[in-house]
Amino acid sequence: MSHLGYMEKLLDGVEVEWKELNTLTKVLRGKRLVKSQLSDNEEFPVYHGGLQPLGYYNSSNRPADTVMIINVGASAGTVGYSSTEFWSSDGCFCIEHSKLLNNKYLYYVLIGYQHLLKSKVRLAGIPTLDSIIVERLQILIPPLNIQAEIVRILDTFTELTAELTAELTARQQQYAYYRDQLLTFEEGEVEWMPLGDITENLDSKRKPITSSLREPGDIPYYGASGIVDYVKDYIFDGDYLLVSEDGANLIARNTPIAFSISGKNWVNNHAHVLKFETYAERKYVEYYLNSIDLTPYISGAAQPKLNQKNLNSIKIPNPSLEEKKRIVSILDKFDVLTTSLTEGLPREIELRQQQYEYYRGLLLSFPKPEVVAHD
Repeated sequence: MSHLGYMEKLLDGVEVEWKELNTLTKVLRGKRLVKSQLSDNEEFPVYHGGLQPLGYYNSSNRPADTVMIINVGASAGTVGYSSTEFWSSDGCFCIEHSKLLNNKYLYYVLIGYQHLLKSKVRLAGIPTLDSIIVERLQILIPPLNIQAEIVRILDTFTELTAELTAELTARQQQYAYYRDQLLTFEEGEVEWMPLGDITENLDSKRKPITSSLREPGDIPYYGASGIVDYVKDYIFDGDYLLVSEDGANLIARNTPIAFSISGKNWVNNHAHVLKFETYAERKYVEYYLNSIDLTPYISGAAQPKLNQKNLNSIKIPNPSLEEKKRIVSILDKFDVLTTSLTEGLPREIELRQQQYEYYRGLLLSFPKPEVVAHD
């Protein structure tokens, strides 16, 4: 079916037209509240400059089932929708309800305009989106029953994505629980050894290359938090554990500070290179390092650093190889489920999101009049 064919079939010969939003309804600006008026204990969320509530208030000025567009700050141009009553501050436009529009349908239409809206934000001073940009958007107006059908189809995809995301969160919590249980040992249960005694450190073989001197290729060039480039040559070939040597992520831990790599690679001097005898030993140490607080081993506040001496001194619980294999086998399954972009839940979520975006484009694409650019 062609890109336009689905929509044409859905309309089944019904004539539709495009209209400027301001001929259908009003773009409303909210009313600002001061911070002292907000409380976490009140009922109605307050939106200003973002889709996360600024706080909560004891009354609302917008009904449930309302579309909003953030008009100030870093999120200006972002489209949102609320299924419950809320308070709209002056940093948030709301679209007044109209008998011609299903509000959720309008939300999906405006999501398609989000890139345009963000491109029209005035950046001098505080980023600001003018209401006239929103008012002059062209909106396709099919019959309400067709709007409802479009909403039903797109809601199916968004609900499935939400369910998968909730499942991913639950699995991540389950993973963290089992990881902590499996990597916690009673006193005297196992021998604790310095990391330097159970691994071979290959830091002396690392070679940093400035970006201007790198020859482009297909071999990954690693830094503190992963691949930073691809180069023509390699200095390592095999299975290794890289551990961040410096950078803010040592403190923030937004991404793992220890990660396994395989095959030909080049590593700069921002990641330690560790080699182990077996897969189980390498992955066991990777899981352990990513589970503990490394602050006692990190020097430098402005430029956090985990030097080789401190890395080697980290005490690692050292159970038998068979026990390491058992622990790694369990944690590997959780790791695939919660982080894999090829076979786990993140992959499923990505596929559903792509499916949703495809159908949104299919359902909401239709020949429309030329959009006049407004300054």
